[in-house]
Amino acid sequence: MNQITPGAASRGDEPQPDLAGAVRRLARTSVLVIGDVMLDRYTYGEVTRISQEAPVPVLSIEREVALPGGAGNVVRNLTALGAATAFISVVGDDQAGSDLTGLIGGQPNVEPWLMVQGGRTTTQKTRLIAAGQHLLRADREQTDPIQPRLAERMVRIALDAMAATSVTVLSDYGKGVLSGDVPMQLVAAARKAGRKLIVDPRGSDFARYAGADVVMPNRQELAAATHMPVDNEVAVVAAAQALRAQHGFGAVVVTLGNAGMTLVDATRSQHFPAEAAEVYDTSGAGDTALAMLAAALAAKLDLPIAARLANLAAGISVGKVGASVVREADLMAALTPQRSALRKVVTREQAVEQAERWRHRGWRVGFTNGYFDLLQPGDIHLLEQARAACDRLIVGVNSDSSVRRSKGLPHPVQPEAARAAVLASFACVDQVCLFDEDTPESLIEALRPEVLIKGANHARGAVAGADLIRSWGGRLMQIDLLAESMPQPGMTVLKTR
Repeated sequence: MNQITPGAASRGDEPQPDLAGAVRRLARTSVLVIGDVMLDRYTYGEVTRISQEAPVPVLSIEREVALPGGAGNVVRNLTALGAATAFISVVGDDQAGSDLTGLIGGQPNVEPWLMVQGGRTTTQKTRLIAAGQHLLRADREQTDPIQPRLAERMVRIALDAMAATSVTVLSDYGKGVLSGDVPMQLVAAARKAGRKLIVDPRGSDFARYAGADVVMPNRQELAAATHMPVDNEVAVVAAAQALRAQHGFGAVVVTLGNAGMTLVDATRSQHFPAEAAEVYDTSGAGDTALAMLAAALAAKLDLPIAARLANLAAGISVGKVGASVVREADLMAALTPQRSALRKVVTREQAVEQAERWRHRGWRVGFTNGYFDLLQPGDIHLLEQARAACDRLIVGVNSDSSVRRSKGLPHPVQPEAARAAVLASFACVDQVCLFDEDTPESLIEALRPEVLIKGANHARGAVAGADLIRSWGGRLMQIDLLAESMPQPGMTVLKTR
């Protein structure tokens, strides 16, 4: 067998060139997704007592989030990578269906085709979460096959959409959209259009997807479809080879949870060990891997490279809280050696996700902000005291345009990239995040830190974000500044070049 093993990250401070270049190509792709969409609701809160009515915890609700789930989560991950996405699905004529229509339509680079079936119940999953733990999940759904006329219309729309996209994804959650012979019709249509088709299957009857280019079962689905053992790597490969031969699949990619992923096609079998550094939440990891594989194949990357990136994306996904998406920046960071201080310079989305992970571990998140143009000893004192007041410190830095609006030219003296890099080099700083607004209030609202730290020279009523932090039970801490003076002998004033 021809073994092809993409290498790990290089020893320098740059990602491995071939994988980094592959990641950059993902945003120039187009993918069609067809499948079961659902509404995922997350209700977060705190439990401090047991109900007097029954021996159950009482959840004091703090916030609620609604996201597209199922095939909708595949779409979310594709758009997060920058891929243009067409999406075909069916919802009911209920509030959940209306909410999904708005959520899908509000995403960038998505062409939605969400058909409405009268009287149908849109699948909705509601999760109650406290301290990072799921207390309960409540489902409302209807899994009957969609109406035949809607199925026929869906296939007709798919024929046109395939002509405008490079890869088709069937995301089958068994909720009725991909029922009957619809998958077979779509496989045939993709073959006729010369488009690759990937299937995330459901159930044990894989004959419905016969002829697909790639199928992505998990270990349990592979066992159910082949009636073969899958308890070790050799057995997984044998079962995948049998499945591929039986149904004429181009390749089988088996997702193995914390054991990674295995690729089997006509010329190779290759295993990719799991790449998760930490596991917080496995929900949505399969959708992330599916989206990544589709985008990579749409970018015309070789299948082993596509599978390697899908495995990497799944590893990143389980390190996030909730059904989070994986972006190009996440992938590039994962391909960069851990010792690079520049990994601390993150986007707003990355900062929000990391703050959530830290809270999941019971750590207090602190926040401070400033221009940090020419660093003085007082700035370093503030940062060190801020870090001592929390478990993890995020530093917000005004962008160049924000500084110019506030202070005028010639400020800032140092560009934003240099200012952020210098801050990231300090051990007391855990993350650095640029913001372009005049104040950090929107960044604070997104991060929801437990502690807001500022210098004592600011009047308490004039601290941006103070009211916000108090609204969710956080606290404002003001640090006494060092006396302003000329540098003393032996004192170093840090300036960036």
